[in-house]
Amino acid sequence: MGSIGTAFRIFFRTLFYRSTAANVSALLDGQALPKINADEKSRQSAAAPQAALPPAPKRSEAITLLSALQREARLVDLIKEDLSGYSDEQVGAAARNVLRESSLALDRFFNLQRVVSQPEGERVTVPAGYDPGRYQLVGNVAGSPPYSGTLTHAGWQATSINLPTWSGSKDATLVIAPAEVEL
Repeated sequence: MGSIGTAFRIFFRTLFYRSTAANVSALLDGQALPKINADEKSRQSAAAPQAALPPAPKRSEAITLLSALQREARLVDLIKEDLSGYSDEQVGAAARNVLRESSLALDRFFNLQRVVSQPEGERVTVPAGYDPGRYQLVGNVAGSPPYSGTLTHAGWQATSINLPTWSGSKDATLVIAPAEVEL
């Protein structure tokens, strides 16, 4: 802990504990402090009430993710914008940037990988005892596994989760993007 941290600890302990205030005062006056043995130290720390800190505000990880996608790619702006006054070319040009930045952010937050490595359109085998969370069978499902079929979507999975840490106020827990005011 650095000197600033030590100074804060001394300040609050001096503020809330008379014995600490007396020891600090004596130390500042140049007096030697009495030695504290291990039993006395453990009794002091057990008897000292802990200052109750208010709990940090909680925020949904979904809001944190949406906020990050808005901040980095302006995803919410594109989705909520009334696009009826724009041409398809203008919408496509705007969407291209938003999609590229969203992809980069999602890869950074989740390191996205395909569930099945084969290219879509190829034949794949779904093993016996497959996990329905990893494979969704569509079409004429008959008989028992293993199944063989054409891969129509390779699926996605996160190989890690690295969401940004939120440290805002309680009043801002549901804010996805703050209002911007140019001065």
